[in-house]
Amino acid sequence: MKMTCKHLLAGVALFLVIAAATAQDAKIAVLNPRGNPPPTPLIPMAARPSSLDGKTVYFVDIKYEGGASLLRAIMDWFTKNIPTAKLVFREKAGSYDQEDAKLWSEIREKGDAVIMAVGH
Repeated sequence: MKMTCKHLLAGVALFLVIAAATAQDAKIAVLNPRGNPPPTPLIPMAARPSSLDGKTVYFVDIKYEGGASLLRAIMDWFTKNIPTAKLVFREKAGSYDQEDAKLWSEIREKGDAVIMAVGH
């Protein structure tokens, strides 16, 4: 009986060694589940105004947690440091990834700069 257990253990050990050796030579092919996304178009940032004196600055909250209070604190800074700037606070309609064409049109028409609180 003792001899049979030793042979069985030796056989299992030999099997594991052979399996490990052959596994190192095996190769598998995998596919990227994202596929091939189209290239992202690069759009340059807007030019910065030389000064915000007398300019209209929009503060846009996309409703990310804490964004409105951050924007209000920044608006307080603007009130103290650039009192001639006109400050406009707006909440974006819909969630962060939905288009708000009406707001963007208003900002293009009436605004000179935008500060958005977009989260992390």
